Amino acid sequence: MIGTLLVANRGEIACRVFRTCRELGIRTVAVHSDADEDALHARVADATVRLPGAAPAETYLRGDLVVRAALAAGADAVHPGYGFLSENADFARAVLDAGLVWIGPPPEAIEAMASKTRAKELMGLPSLGEVTEADLPVLVKAAAGGGGRGMRIVRRPQELRAALEGASAEAASAFGDGEVFVEPYVEGGRHVEVQILADTHGTVWPLGTRDCSLQRRHQKVIEEAPAPGLSEELTRELHTLAVRAARAVDYVGAGTVEFLVADGRAHFLEMNTRLQVEHPVTEAVFGLDLVAWQIRVAEGHALDDDPPRARGHAVEARLYAEDPANDWTPQTGTLHRLTVPDGVRLDTGYDDGDTIGVHYDAMLAKVVAHAPTRAEAVRALAGALERATVHGPATNRDLLVRSLRHEEFTTARMNTGFYDRHLTELTKPAPDPYAPLAAALADAHGRSRFGGWRNVPSQPQTRRYATAGEEVEVRYRHTRTGLAADGVRVVHTDARRVILEVDGVRRGFEVARYGDQVHVNATRLTALPRFPDPAPQLAPGSLVAPMPGTVVRVAGGLSEGSAVQAGQPLLWLEAMKMEHKITAPATGTLTALDVVPGQQVTVGSLLAVVQPTQEREKPRPK
Repeated sequence: MIGTLLVANRGEIACRVFRTCRELGIRTVAVHSDADEDALHARVADATVRLPGAAPAETYLRGDLVVRAALAAGADAVHPGYGFLSENADFARAVLDAGLVWIGPPPEAIEAMASKTRAKELMGLPSLGEVTEADLPVLVKAAAGGGGRGMRIVRRPQELRAALEGASAEAASAFGDGEVFVEPYVEGGRHVEVQILADTHGTVWPLGTRDCSLQRRHQKVIEEAPAPGLSEELTRELHTLAVRAARAVDYVGAGTVEFLVADGRAHFLEMNTRLQVEHPVTEAVFGLDLVAWQIRVAEGHALDDDPPRARGHAVEARLYAEDPANDWTPQTGTLHRLTVPDGVRLDTGYDDGDTIGVHYDAMLAKVVAHAPTRAEAVRALAGALERATVHGPATNRDLLVRSLRHEEFTTARMNTGFYDRHLTELTKPAPDPYAPLAAALADAHGRSRFGGWRNVPSQPQTRRYATAGEEVEVRYRHTRTGLAADGVRVVHTDARRVILEVDGVRRGFEVARYGDQVHVNATRLTALPRFPDPAPQLAPGSLVAPMPGTVVRVAGGLSEGSAVQAGQPLLWLEAMKMEHKITAPATGTLTALDVVPGQQVTVGSLLAVVQPTQEREKPRPK
């Protein structure tokens, strides 16, 4: 029996495993980088061990340090979570060689499925196969990859070389293996997967299906179980293939077999030899705890002959600190508050006041709804996200709500190209028009000790806010009976809550202010100073870092004086485990290039300057 378990991971998944361990009476050990010293997973564990440094390569990817930490803390077992070392066969062997229990499949099974190219050869399953440049569009993929990293879509021959180099560099940084391969990119397909659970006695459970078609940058955003609209015949085929994959490598524990479903056919993609981020939807539908079963299987317990019966439908949304309208740019800063209504499941690695840093993935939480039918589960999740309190940097919350309510999703006609088609409409700004007024009234109440009413006429008070890329000015007055504004009736106001009545309809606004950042219900505002900041402005064409990160590559052949085209890649930043391309904003001349590979930059750092080509002056009409 396992008495103490170390999780070789961080954030949400570490907290998730610790929760099950507490329910089972198992003591917990966390490892943490210097950047995570005060992270939630380190705070909730019974014991912690420091991994010196901040970058994954020197901390969470150092298997030798993790094994040493487990032994020092007196752990009996190691759970890898997902990502980092979770699919590293050498790490699994090191855990076992140290006399510890490995909560996962045998190293040989991990090794057999580690490379997507080798896995396809081993399985003999329907595969997309490798192709040449002539078969565009193609998808460049990291052989040892996952989570959308090390993947590039190539639609034009001249893009192939850069895609291969970029995918290889990103894969080497994320997984320590730069091997990539190319396969046809099938547009209009659905990403469908099968959760499996296998014991050491020869039983393999196929636990339904999941649809994970809503993806950005090949990373899943919304997942659900079961996958809607599949025929019974296709579902049976997927289950059969998944079980065959597990038996082919003598699999043990929880794993996932992924497929691309197109034209009613299932194409084998890969087998993930670990727990998936989206496992909660399967847990909800089958009424089981997959982490608990991982531990029981590792202790030698046998599964029943048949899996439990599926009930209802579950949908999960991944809440990210990112700006979907700005190329999904990750955001950093303080997460002041995160709460969701009762009735949905929240899995998170953050608590109120925690810092969202630059070193790791931008996912804040997973929100899961379970209901008797798909329509009810989708509605419940959209409503819960809409009413959630998310105070801090920009997130994809509005995108999630709109995605869940989009007709293509509600009617289950979505595929992996959903965001390629609909991103613009889903990210169109729609701030609450009364949010700035509510913010101003709450601010005025909070700042006034004795009331601002005067017995003489006075000018209205004004406040300016920035929201959705625009500046808004609101006006209000102090009157004998309190604060007032034109066109609305101010029913109630205090520093945290404002009630306005417009055309006979009352609405309540919850207001929270953190410095110059103001959150009014789901609208984010920035309070602007009364007088503009006289700080010097950047030259036109300046490109600044949208996030803190590391310059990983500069486009070859570029130097000051180079001619560039609009949209041409200039350099790449790495932040939150992903690469972000910085492109020329206009056709012109590169007049400054102020960074080199390996350089650390902060938000707003000047990266380059492109002087646009001036159009020839048109002759004046005579």
